Amino acid sequence: MKDLRAVAKDFEEQLKKIKVALFDCDGILTDGTLYYQGSEVGFNRFFNARDGYGLKMLMEAGLKVGIISGGNSLGLNKRVENLRIEHSYLGNEDKRSAYLDIQEKTEAKDSEILYMGDEFFDLPLIRKAGFGVTVPQASYEIQEQADYVTMLPGGAGAVREVVDLIRYARGFVPEVADF
Repeated sequence: MKDLRAVAKDFEEQLKKIKVALFDCDGILTDGTLYYQGSEVGFNRFFNARDGYGLKMLMEAGLKVGIISGGNSLGLNKRVENLRIEHSYLGNEDKRSAYLDIQEKTEAKDSEILYMGDEFFDLPLIRKAGFGVTVPQASYEIQEQADYVTMLPGGAGAVREVVDLIRYARGFVPEVADF
């Protein structure tokens, strides 16, 4: 695996500007696998705890965090709620209006927004954001439009990898209490 600190240096100028970090769910926060639990629950997903902690670190560092997903389920809503994600737009594959709404609410310029997605309906946001990210499982057309393709796959630490890039570019480490 590449040294993320060295990679962060390559993107330092872009990453230091980021004020808002937006993420797709399926294929990014998860590996894209959906399992059906019946009509009262619907589809559910497996999430990575390290990715969740990474999102909390971003919020603690003062960044705004959002989830924009075409999917919507009880499990996804619970994950968003548990992480206290401020900006959540679920259930619409046309993600452009959600991006613009978040942009207006946060008063962020495109150059101050990071977007991470893996599908064709994510392309408009990957292209528009100041830093567009995808995962190695995304189609080649998606990868060639992104500023960065993670080394780790979606649902297996890819989001945390991006969080760490931001941390290294900005020089912040979460506070840890000693005994």
